[in-house]
Amino acid sequence: MLKKAANNKSSLAISSLSLILHKGLKNNWGLILFLACLFTMRSSFADWYRVPSGSMLPTIEIGDQITVNKMAYDLRIPFTSYSLMRTGEPERGDIVVFQSAAADELLIKRVVGLPGDTLAMKNEVLTINGEALTYAITKDNADELLATEELGDVVHAIRIDKTRPGASGHFAPVHIPADHYLMMGDNRRNSADSRYYGLVPRTELKGKAHHIAYSLDYNDHYLPKSQRFGKSLYQD
Repeated sequence: MLKKAANNKSSLAISSLSLILHKGLKNNWGLILFLACLFTMRSSFADWYRVPSGSMLPTIEIGDQITVNKMAYDLRIPFTSYSLMRTGEPERGDIVVFQSAAADELLIKRVVGLPGDTLAMKNEVLTINGEALTYAITKDNADELLATEELGDVVHAIRIDKTRPGASGHFAPVHIPADHYLMMGDNRRNSADSRYYGLVPRTELKGKAHHIAYSLDYNDHYLPKSQRFGKSLYQD
């Protein structure tokens, strides 16, 4: 008798739970559908990325929230890394988010070398296919040097931290095979990139970074840096 009563109570509890779930789904199906679409879009089409380090200074600051076009290079099945088709190819100067197997983390760097290129670096000056890039110094003091670098059609800022060793400012010529890229941070002596982890295979690319959605100042109570909202990562 007691066993039968316990079974009845259990069945009643399950029925009540099912009714609550049914009502919840019925009353909130619009919100559930919206969230499902949002997560699907973030997985396959567009996303944002919080930058936790200064490896891309001065272009990207710590606390910047970066918008990423995940369809720039591939159309992928949602929630997977499987590419249905290529939608474009990385270009020199692109800022790219990629899942580095070598570093075991998500990274954001600039595309410097393309498949077929031969690159070398001496005294912080990059040489691509035998031609040295053009630089223009914009600031130079005891602690740092800021300059612009002409990377093909893309002109962008770089930073040299003089307080750190300059060994990373040199590397021997390296030839880039098909579907691989040489990535570097704009903060040249403060970036763990292809100089440390090697070339990046195309399969690791997640998308192309475009703009700063918003930015928070970690040193000032996380207040917003309004002057950075909506700013492009590429110079006009």
